[in-house]
Amino acid sequence: MEFHKLSAGFGIQADGVDLSRPFDFEKLRCKFFEGQVLVVRGQKLTATQFLDFARQLGRPEPHVIDQFHHPEHADILILSNVQKDGQPTGLADAGTYFHTDYSYLDVPARATTLYSIQVPKVGGDTLFANQYAAYDDLSSNMKQRIENLVALHHYGNRDEPDKSSRTVASVLSEQQEQKMAWVRHPVARRHPITGRRALYAVSGSSFGIEGMPEDEALDLLDELKTHATQEKYHCRLKYGVGDVVIWDNASLLHSATLIDPNDPRTLWRITIKEERKPS
Repeated sequence: MEFHKLSAGFGIQADGVDLSRPFDFEKLRCKFFEGQVLVVRGQKLTATQFLDFARQLGRPEPHVIDQFHHPEHADILILSNVQKDGQPTGLADAGTYFHTDYSYLDVPARATTLYSIQVPKVGGDTLFANQYAAYDDLSSNMKQRIENLVALHHYGNRDEPDKSSRTVASVLSEQQEQKMAWVRHPVARRHPITGRRALYAVSGSSFGIEGMPEDEALDLLDELKTHATQEKYHCRLKYGVGDVVIWDNASLLHSATLIDPNDPRTLWRITIKEERKPS
């Protein structure tokens, strides 16, 4: 196994590894948490092999949008804009705004892994924003201001409530919405593995701050989001067929990029939960 940087800031590519066969997973895991995003190119995996790999990272959590679970394994969510017999085969537009996976759950996501099945001719990249760096660059006054603040999270996109918009959070059914509750997470959160501080989900699912008037809370969250999503914190991942990527939800924001709905794109996604809710 050899490792190469994806960008000057963060992100790692692992070469010389076949995820369908035994390999030094602990070495890969350490590099993953070091690089925050790790990609392994050109894999050929069955759904079971992909799930076996993901389970080494922790416990998978099926997505609330259950109509697009993989027919063999509910832990795999199908992301696709392809239709069959006039019906969608997967979730077409998943998270085309900066967000953190499962930040709307009390115990959020440790890692997300995608397996690229079908790549569009143009676009379809994932943008990542480094929240370690965004936190480190805050002024000492802002760090002190947010030190003990707790954000209120719910499924959705704070910036887009319109359910007909392509940048809205994927629309839930009434039954699925009933499964969602308000949860609390620190605005500046200590990473449960590395111990480093990072801004946490200041874009996406954060709708308020505990004990703060709504307008003041939204102003602060928007200020932090504008800071945290600056281009200098970005790493852009371009996919090839068979690529497997894993990313660290506790230290990143990410956004899918919009593509032509008629340009086929299909991925399998597995999201791994943290083992416990950190302080």
